[in-house]
Amino acid sequence: MKNVVYYNNLFDLYKDFLTIKEQNIFKDYYEEDLSLQEIALNKNISRNAVFKMIKRVLEKLENYESILQLNSKLLAIKKVLNECQEENIKKKIAQILEIEL
Repeated sequence: MKNVVYYNNLFDLYKDFLTIKEQNIFKDYYEEDLSLQEIALNKNISRNAVFKMIKRVLEKLENYESILQLNSKLLAIKKVLNECQEENIKKKIAQILEIEL
């Protein structure tokens, strides 16, 4: 299984493709670090429903990445920028892409 940072990166890139409910459950689990049971109680749904939704969201995020490859491209751009010797160019590109180096 991939790590939390990976899924958070995908979420940042593709969250607008998810429903509000999917976004909220993802945030509860990955950002707020709530357990499946805590989310189930808060949302008044079963623990199994939460588990299935999280699994479905991760599958969606991976599917979007497999098609669009935005995360892979962003990582490649960051690598090239980190190797770039021209600081003013690095800063301008990072600013345009709204990324931190």
